[in-house]
Amino acid sequence: MKQLILAEKPSVARDLSKTLGATQKHKNYFEGDKVVVTWALGHLLGLQMPEDLNKKWGKWQMETLPMLPKKIGIKPLPKTQGQLKTISSLAKRKDIKEAVIATDAGREGELVARWILQYIRFNKPVKRLWISSQTNKAVKEGFASLKPVKEYDNLYYSALARAKADWLVGLNVTRALTVKYDDNLSAGRVQTPTLAQVDQQAQKINRFKPQQYYTISLDVAGQKADRQQKDKYQLKDLPAAQEIVKELETHSGKVVDISQKDKSQQAPLPYDLTELQREANQIYGYSAKKTLSLVQSLYEIHKIVSYPRTDSKYLSTDLKSTMKERLQAISNLVPEAKHYLANGSHVVLQKAFNDKKVTDHHALIPTEQKPRYEKLSQDEHRIYSMIVKRFAGLFAQPYQIKQEKITVQTGQDIFVFTQEKVVEAGWKTDKVQESKQRDWQIGEKITPKFKVSAKQTTPPAPLNEGSLLAKMEKYGLGTPATRAEIIEKLVKTELMERTGKSLQVTPKGKQLLHLVNPALITPELTAKWEKQLEQIAHGKYNSQNFISEIEKETGQLVAEIKNSQQKYQDHSLTSKKCPKCGSLLKEKNTRNGKILVCTAPDCDYHRRAEAKVTNHRCPQCHRKMLLIEGKNGTYFRCKYDGTTEKPTGKNKKMTKHEEKRLLKKVNQDDEPVESPLAAALKKAMQEK
Repeated sequence: MKQLILAEKPSVARDLSKTLGATQKHKNYFEGDKVVVTWALGHLLGLQMPEDLNKKWGKWQMETLPMLPKKIGIKPLPKTQGQLKTISSLAKRKDIKEAVIATDAGREGELVARWILQYIRFNKPVKRLWISSQTNKAVKEGFASLKPVKEYDNLYYSALARAKADWLVGLNVTRALTVKYDDNLSAGRVQTPTLAQVDQQAQKINRFKPQQYYTISLDVAGQKADRQQKDKYQLKDLPAAQEIVKELETHSGKVVDISQKDKSQQAPLPYDLTELQREANQIYGYSAKKTLSLVQSLYEIHKIVSYPRTDSKYLSTDLKSTMKERLQAISNLVPEAKHYLANGSHVVLQKAFNDKKVTDHHALIPTEQKPRYEKLSQDEHRIYSMIVKRFAGLFAQPYQIKQEKITVQTGQDIFVFTQEKVVEAGWKTDKVQESKQRDWQIGEKITPKFKVSAKQTTPPAPLNEGSLLAKMEKYGLGTPATRAEIIEKLVKTELMERTGKSLQVTPKGKQLLHLVNPALITPELTAKWEKQLEQIAHGKYNSQNFISEIEKETGQLVAEIKNSQQKYQDHSLTSKKCPKCGSLLKEKNTRNGKILVCTAPDCDYHRRAEAKVTNHRCPQCHRKMLLIEGKNGTYFRCKYDGTTEKPTGKNKKMTKHEEKRLLKKVNQDDEPVESPLAAALKKAMQEK
């Protein structure tokens, strides 16, 4: 008899099959003497759409809102039905005695597997593999201690409640906004308050009015200290500052106090995913999505880091016995590691071990597997180095300094100088910069040497992905596993855009925030929902009560939109007219650049808004030519000397069929597969 093992991705299934001896390779699974290993492709199923539940809900209209079905079933996603059939046929084999869920050890991974087993009506025993790294050792240990699936029922209930809540809020509010304002307006319980955080920061910047102020500093042998005052911005007048200096110069300064203090700073805890994404954005400018992709690769493919989608910075006590092996694995990357190994691999930062603060997974740390650096890309190496250096800090001594404060009095005014001396560099070996040292003495006379400096208050910085992630974490918006996806969705739906390293709300996004309900903009409601989902996962809150509350909130949100008197202006509309029907053209962003589409529901006209740079070379200057779509058809034009050419193959005239095929290729939108909600939105807008 055999186990049917369900992994989340083909790459993970392939690695599991090697470890478990499943050497027979088939199209959609691997097989061995004791196991059959197959895979999902992420989600193979999703919740049914409104039109699947009620014929009246097929058409987008305000009269049918809110949609509050008593039961929402699941249905196969169209492009993955083949794999679902494979899993179903394998499950029905007489030699399969039980299933093992080996999808990602988290909320969404649990939902992926449970929906599959539910849909194929699997009625044999089910067990759960729960591991935090993909090394051979971790996999073997995990299979040696498989747990009954019932232990993870609450995690499944939490995932299901999250999916239903997003269905209820997302579909109802999005339909209400789209129907009322006749444009594709997407809103959701997490994405909308996230968008609001970016807008609120922009408003702070817009309201900011710079103010000039003056500071007075005392210079002693190259060391400087500012005059002590309650409000550092209080000197707004240059003549007033100069008068104070004149008064100070009539007195000699004197050292009236010297105090010393020993300060110690322990190394930071290991990374959780959100902090890693924030720092990678700050240091390398990586998006949250890119960092997640890189660390997922280090986990799945290279197997050199632990499970990445974690919200914990702590380690469970059972990991203490693995510290030596992990240090050995990173010894070539961290010079201090050999010293730590010689010291018995002793962890100095003992507070990092705390079972009570470890959630589903412990902090992000290197595994016991030695990396093959030649197989890592530069980006992967950077992320791995960040994780390794943070981990190595666990074994380092605290950073210790001796801080000296010197108080100089001149007349009635005080100037405080500070100097620091490093006693123990500890974990800050590559960051230490000592301040300039001077031998001060109590009673020492100081020669007055003052300077007035003009300064200006600075506006708050716009949010970037790192600072937005910090706000999302602070207000409980999303989870480490979903935050990158939420940011990308806001950009894709043209509610938010990247401008350099910063994020900015688009005109469409600004309008959405005015149109949507205030309750959905503030993070408090969404944070409360996320907290309740966590409580469901730990068996401390009933999922039915949660859904009942979501249904009530959904009804209120839809009612507010129905009764709203707000006006909406579609900023994507242009003054250009469709050559086929005369309707206005609308600008749309795609991966291949901007395109213009006709706004008439029954017209399919669309073309590029911008000329496309091609690899076709100009016969005169040999530079790349532009592909132009215009009244005279499709042709190449050189933007440097104006040369034009008709697209032809082997100097033959292009046929109508070839021209149509070329146009289709030029206008093709390479966006990823649409979500069911996005597809429904598009269909609804075409029908309007």
